[in-house]
Amino acid sequence: PYYIDLNQNLYLQVYLHSSDPNIIVFVDTCVASPDPHDFNTLAYDITKNGCVRDSTYATYHSPSSHFARFKINAFEFISRHPSVYLRCELVVCRLGDYSSRCYQGCISRYKRDTSS
Repeated sequence: PYYIDLNQNLYLQVYLHSSDPNIIVFVDTCVASPDPHDFNTLAYDITKNGCVRDSTYATYHSPSSHFARFKINAFEFISRHPSVYLRCELVVCRLGDYSSRCYQGCISRYKRDTSS
């Protein structure tokens, strides 16, 4: 566990251990939950499909394409849940493949109209 106070910035870094210099890592979805085994019942989207959902989320420059760096502001799920767990889904792509998921950024999905 990593302990920080409420409203304090939490800085995260993902590093892909690979000797291939032609790959890039992309943070697609990050979800927070008070339960480390359930990220659906009581969950909070930080990013989803590459789209930022939390106003405190920010990305930082990385020294290489093998790193992804970002920060969020610490919070709790009501006072009954003082612990917050994160689960992030990452995508690995070929560097410079602009048709890959890593270069598409935010993908917003629109609901279809069900009117007659």
